[in-house]
Amino acid sequence: QVRLVESGGGLVQAGDSLKLSCRASGRFAMGWWRQAPGKEREFVAAISFSGDDTNYADSVKGRFTISRHNDKNTVDLQMNSLKPEDSAVYYCAADLGGTPTTVAVAPDYWGPGTQVTVSS
Repeated sequence: QVRLVESGGGLVQAGDSLKLSCRASGRFAMGWWRQAPGKEREFVAAISFSGDDTNYADSVKGRFTISRHNDKNTVDLQMNSLKPEDSAVYYCAADLGGTPTTVAVAPDYWGPGTQVTVSS
C-alpha cells in the first residue's frame, strides 16, 4: 500500500508564497496536480526520482518550483507570486518507475489533497 502524505496548505494573500510537501517512500517520479471547484483536475509540476528532470504546467512556470529530498522521502512545491486563480485542492501524485511526463498524464497514486486558498 503506497501512502502519500501532504502538508503545507493554507490561506494566503495574492503575491504571497507557500510551500507544499509530500512524503512517500519508493522509487517514484512525483508531482502535484490541483483541482478548483467546478473544474477538472489539472497537472501542475513533476520531478523524476533522481531530481534531474522536471516538468511544469505553463500556468505556473517561473512561479512554482518542485524539488525533492530523497534522504527524507519528501517532495516540495514552492509556490511564489500566488494568484487567486491558484486556489484549489492540491494533490500529491506518484508514478512508480515513471517520469515527469507520466506523472503529468496518469500517475499511479494520489494523496488525499490539501487546500490552498489565495485571497485577492
